[in-house]
Amino acid sequence: MQRILKFFRDVGREMRKVSWPKRKELTSYTVTVLATVVFFAVFFAVVDLGISELIRLILE
Repeated sequence: MQRILKFFRDVGREMRKVSWPKRKELTSYTVTVLATVVFFAVFFAVVDLGISELIRLILE
């Protein structure tokens, strides 16, 4: 039990040393990640649609 308590105390001590991003940085990073995810989702949806149509044309 002592080892577990020591572990969590150490975790708390290390977390105080972390350099957390400011609100503006965090917002910027979040927007960047969301825009990237949306871009790739649309990109792969278009590629998938194109390949599906190509296969349909070949098989008909």
